[in-house]
Amino acid sequence: MSELQITEIFRSIQGEGVLSGTPTTFIRLTGCNLHCSYCDTDYARKNGKSMTFQQIFETIEKYGGKYLTITGGEPLLQNKVDELITGLCDKNYMVSVETNGCENISIIDKRAMTVMDIKTPDSGESGNNRYSNFQYLKPKDQIKIVICSQTDYLWAKELINNHSLDKTCNIILSPYEEKVSPQELAQWLIDDKVDLKMQIQLHKYLWGAERRR
Repeated sequence: MSELQITEIFRSIQGEGVLSGTPTTFIRLTGCNLHCSYCDTDYARKNGKSMTFQQIFETIEKYGGKYLTITGGEPLLQNKVDELITGLCDKNYMVSVETNGCENISIIDKRAMTVMDIKTPDSGESGNNRYSNFQYLKPKDQIKIVICSQTDYLWAKELINNHSLDKTCNIILSPYEEKVSPQELAQWLIDDKVDLKMQIQLHKYLWGAERRR
């Protein structure tokens, strides 16, 4: 029977992306291959609990609701996570998959929404971006870029232009607030007259750094 290592399953408000504000059940898988400078889920690197698909299905059914987010860590590191995604889509859940962008996203069921990070230079992990993933993105998918400095912002803007990413899927920039204030990022976007969208992490404004939120 298929099993995955799970750090936690919980119900909260989606705090990021185009579904921000939507009540969502989160399935957080264990393990990550990156060490981003702004990581806020370091606890998900290890010590997960082995759960069968049936146990996962039974747990999320108790929470109710149709929106699910598979996240991590980096969920695509685990074998058979693609089978879990397909199984959840088959059950008519609205599934989104949050990935760090360094693993092959082509394994994600086309019915799911891919939410893919691009790592900037200040993240410390930009050398691990898998740019070949761009070819697999669908119009409903999302690219998220955490901005740690104006240098990051200019780098991201150039990357978006060079690959026409704003014509590929939804692009969302998010300030790492220990380094860049939301007001600063907003002003850069306004001054540059670009059609890019920014976000703040809604769940942190609601509950701070409280876990399972």
